[in-house]
Parts: sequence; structure tokens; C-alpha cells
Amino acid sequence: MSELASDGTGSAEALPILYKDDHILILDKPSGLLSVPGRLPENKDSLASRAQQLEPEARTVHRLDCETSGVTVMALDADSHRELSRQFHDREVLKTYVAICAGMMETEQGEVNLPLVCDWPNRPRQMVDHENGKQAQTFWRVIHREPDRTWVQLTPITGRSHQLRVHLREIGHPILGDRLYAPPEVMRMAPRLLLHAEMLSFSHPHDGRKMTFYAPCPF
Repeated sequence: MSELASDGTGSAEALPILYKDDHILILDKPSGLLSVPGRLPENKDSLASRAQQLEPEARTVHRLDCETSGVTVMALDADSHRELSRQFHDREVLKTYVAICAGMMETEQGEVNLPLVCDWPNRPRQMVDHENGKQAQTFWRVIHREPDRTWVQLTPITGRSHQLRVHLREIGHPILGDRLYAPPEVMRMAPRLLLHAEMLSFSHPHDGRKMTFYAPCPF
């Protein structure tokens, strides 16, 4: 793993590079860093702005929540951006996440199908809405259990905003450290949101090769 040093506004922290060629840039986003700049001056530092300091053509293809860490892909030219965006839109990209959630899950695996919509009075929160929500589907599998928490691998089939966080909350197992969806006692169980994008798999936008990248889980 190499690193991009950021000497721009906001942070001098290095940005881990998992892979780079002429068409794509694969990064391991740290928790607490925005995927793209926000409107306010204090929100200008982001994964995209740091990457663009050394790769001016870097373009955002997808986003991770600010508090979520893990593997993400950026395109380095317009054609690659168009093709990768198509793959995400057509659900051809495979993603897996690791999370630590509250409580002990009793079954080994399961599926959550609950439609989601933005909770506008409380945005950016999302909520389940069976009438107006968009389809959202998540598969989960237990990795490890302890009396008060469970490690799970999550595979989102759809890519709704906050999907994994809301789905786990809805089945009674909010993610530790989740400031938006966990009750106070669960939020205080971790210093950050314990959700990490561990794997991303897609076809290379230039030659169609199957590419799979992993970012080691930091918790």
C-alpha cells in the first residue's frame, strides 16, 4: 500500500492508495473524512479533494458515509467514470462491509428487505417507508459473537443512503458508535461508527478485467 500525502486545506494526513493505473484509483478512506467536499468552509477537506491534489482528473464514482471507512474507487478519465457509474447503477458491483452491532444475533445469516426514504425534517437521516420508500435489500452473515455485540459481514444489493445502518437498527441491532441511528448507550460503546467497506469488486472500465480490492478492517 502506498500513500498520497495531502498538503491542501484541512489536513496533512496521508491517504492510503490500494491500487492505481491510468484509469482508476483505489483508496482506503479513513473514518471521519467526507467523500466529497461540503458547502461550508469547514467541510472542504474530503477524499475527493485530497486525491485531486495529486491526480487533478480524479472523479468521484460512489460515496461512503463520512464515518464509514474502507475501499472506494475513483475514475481518472471521463470514459472510466461513465463506465464505472454504469456498473454501480446496474448493480454489477459487488461490495461487502464489516460492522459490529449491538446485541447477540441468534441466527447465522439473514436478509433485510425494507424500503427507505429520506426523513426530510431530520435529514440526513433515512427511514423505512413502505408506501414511498425505494427498495433496499441487505444480506448479513455472522462472523463472531460476544455477549453484548456481534461482528457481521454485510452485502448490500441496493445502495441506498445509510442503508446498512438503518437496516441493522430496524432488526434490533444498531451499529456501535452510530450517532444517527443508535440509542445513546450503543453510540457510546465505540469512538466511531464501526462500519467498514472491506471489499469492492467490479470490471475494469478500460479492458473489462475483473478487479477485486480489499481494505483491512481497522477494528
